[in-house]
Amino acid sequence: MKLFTAAQSRELDRKTIEEQAVPSLQLMETAAAALADAAESMAVNNSAAIFCGSGNNGGDGIAAARILASRGFSVRAFLIGNRAKLTEDAAAMERRLIACGHSLEDYNGCLEQLEFIKASGVLVDAMLGTGLNNPVHGKYAEVIELINSLSIPTVAADIPSGISADTGAVLGCAVKADRTITFGYPKIGQFIEPGCVKAGRLTTADIGILPDTEILDACQTFSFTDVELKNAVPKRDPLTHKGSYGKLIILGGSVGYTGAPYLAAQAAVRSGAGLVFLGVPEDIYQIEAVKCSEAMPFPLKCVGGMTDGNESSVIAAVNEKLKSCTVCLAGPGMGRGTQTTALIAHILGSSRIPVILDADGINALSENIDILDRAACPVILTPHEAEFARIGGHINGDRLEAARGFAMKHNCYLVLKGHRSITAFPDGRCYINTSGNAGMAKGGSGDVLSGIVAALCGQLPLETAIPAAVYIHGYAGDLAAKKYGEYSMTPSDIISMLPEAFPGS
Repeated sequence: MKLFTAAQSRELDRKTIEEQAVPSLQLMETAAAALADAAESMAVNNSAAIFCGSGNNGGDGIAAARILASRGFSVRAFLIGNRAKLTEDAAAMERRLIACGHSLEDYNGCLEQLEFIKASGVLVDAMLGTGLNNPVHGKYAEVIELINSLSIPTVAADIPSGISADTGAVLGCAVKADRTITFGYPKIGQFIEPGCVKAGRLTTADIGILPDTEILDACQTFSFTDVELKNAVPKRDPLTHKGSYGKLIILGGSVGYTGAPYLAAQAAVRSGAGLVFLGVPEDIYQIEAVKCSEAMPFPLKCVGGMTDGNESSVIAAVNEKLKSCTVCLAGPGMGRGTQTTALIAHILGSSRIPVILDADGINALSENIDILDRAACPVILTPHEAEFARIGGHINGDRLEAARGFAMKHNCYLVLKGHRSITAFPDGRCYINTSGNAGMAKGGSGDVLSGIVAALCGQLPLETAIPAAVYIHGYAGDLAAKKYGEYSMTPSDIISMLPEAFPGS
């Protein structure tokens, strides 16, 4: 699903109104009806307090007040903005409200107003729309604080007041809505944290904004949902064999970190990989050999981890396996050190197959990012925010643009993990993931993800495989949370739910 910036949304509105001759008041009435429907469905009693700004977002709220009143609601619409700055359409909606025997009253926070608000069955936030780009202050901030202090169902018009439509950032303060009705097309800030949390349940209402090929084609940000997943992972062809589904080599593990490579290997096996080879230091080989039934471990002549031992011997053994493999995953539990860096540099410089770097594979780049820039193969990085910072990633309040910028600068694929993980492509396209939960915030979950990514990269085009793997990982986590609870679920539980997470299960 395509996600739009505030500027793109405004341009779609303008083209619909000016070039397609769709009356702006018609769009506003349709938006208001969708907003009123949501408010009516959420209300715990037959009264509603509607907070309106002076822009067109406020106009949506004013019109929704009139519609709710016509349905028998006790409604009061409060103007938070400057009446002198009412837009033409908002003023038109005020006149329609007055004609129905109601008014748009100035909010002053008096006791009588507060008593009505606190007794309301639903609150409607129609104060600040998608054009906000400065911190909220004054009366708006006061009302946002009031709304958030009340345990009353709250619905936001288009986007919660105080949220940046482009970054999802909280600009000073923001309404915490239970539900958001967005108009026309979804906005980026509704899908990325913290905006996605503030928006609550998001519904996109078709209000008659017409598509525009130029704007649609210019979109570079997408969400990945169950709809995309169904189209991403095909049914298996019966006329295939294990070689048809990728031959993976996973490199990792060290003394004290035997679980990481095992989890990655098991996740890869459960994600349909044809063959999975697991290269580990020889002093933990016996442990991995006992654990693995489907994946095939082999020993590397190093002691403790990839950081100690015979560097040339390890590289020679890895080279031999790389010749027959289609995807390489390096890093889970590998350990840090000069030999790890040398191994990663060698793989990236000589391999022609896709290479996924996770954990210490990523950390190996921290002192020499040129290793990444000189890569001769497609590279997929799966860092959490701390690892991202170590390799020069700077978030500065905008995770989306940080991920996009890094992937473009270093010509790599990047999965910036976290709530609403972001997958960035070298060409600037980004996918925001919509699955997953807080129960996945446990050591080992990232190893599971890297295994799923590796498996799908051996079966699908990278642009499909990577965001699909991120979604499947989160969806399996959601299934595990449902079965075991967020506190008790483990990374192994995520793997156990993979059969149900794949399409067609």
